[in-house]
Amino acid sequence: MPAKNALPSSRPPLARMMKIHEELQDGHLTNCSKLAAKLEVSTKTIMRDLAFMKDQLDLPVEYDPQTYSWRYAYPVKNFPTVQVSEGELLALLVAQKALEQYKGTPYHDQLAHAFEKLSSSLHDNVSFSASSSLGSVSFHHQGLSKADLKVFDSLSRAVMQNLEIEFDYTKPGGSAEPRRVQPFHLANRANSWYLVAYDLDRKDLRNFAVVRMQSLRVTSRKFKKPEDFSPEKHFGRSFGAYVGTGDYKVVVRFSKEVTGLIKERVWHETLETKDLPDGGLEFTLRLDSLEEIQRWILGWGDTAKVLEPKELRESIRSTAEAVRKLYGS
Repeated sequence: MPAKNALPSSRPPLARMMKIHEELQDGHLTNCSKLAAKLEVSTKTIMRDLAFMKDQLDLPVEYDPQTYSWRYAYPVKNFPTVQVSEGELLALLVAQKALEQYKGTPYHDQLAHAFEKLSSSLHDNVSFSASSSLGSVSFHHQGLSKADLKVFDSLSRAVMQNLEIEFDYTKPGGSAEPRRVQPFHLANRANSWYLVAYDLDRKDLRNFAVVRMQSLRVTSRKFKKPEDFSPEKHFGRSFGAYVGTGDYKVVVRFSKEVTGLIKERVWHETLETKDLPDGGLEFTLRLDSLEEIQRWILGWGDTAKVLEPKELRESIRSTAEAVRKLYGS
């Protein structure tokens, strides 16, 4: 039981100092006693806060003996809630530049607003010209999905609040089917958004392309996400978005003409490479499905040769034969 004269529980230190900042920013004549009463803490706590603001946050806090009050020595526009270096600000500005490519897609407005709030608090601490420094930086994302923003917002709420959802789902070339699921996770894979969810009717964990979801309804039914679920584990042996049930050792031999291109990127978490005497490269990884890796390998044309598994070799051979027939002899 609290002591009779104990002060009420106070707000967190950062929130408290921001309130002090607002008082000083507005030019109010205030002292430790007034601030302590307003924030429901002791005068010693206020003194520590003022000292921290002056010594650690570099705010121009000073005491005026003539008015017996605390004030700012000069106007301060923003409270320095985040301290960053010029290099870190450059990274943020590059991220903002990348964000421009996502206009009209899910999360753009929310991310842009969050970035604006963050960057606006830094201008008193860092002098930096974004326009002159980023004129040569640009981003291009090929094949961005066209997910509906309203659907995405509803999905985000359902995932965060563990609420079951219902929707109509259309597979490529098929008709819409009703689905009832428990949404676990939203993932962006290869520039497309997917929902990882437990299908209540099929009793299985499935991936749903957000762009194919229609007439979505968030229910009031709560569920508990399994403690052992993790997106890293779920997509661990997927080359893209599709998660299969197999276990394949995929070995591909790349010719020396493209070895440098292959080495420039991280293609998969399980990837192992071996340099070959002729300058080529052997590329090995473990996957749970072959469909997506097949499309990727075909994109390398005659510079890539599948060594394992046999079913992947045969499937690519058949596809290559069909392409030859398509274009004639």
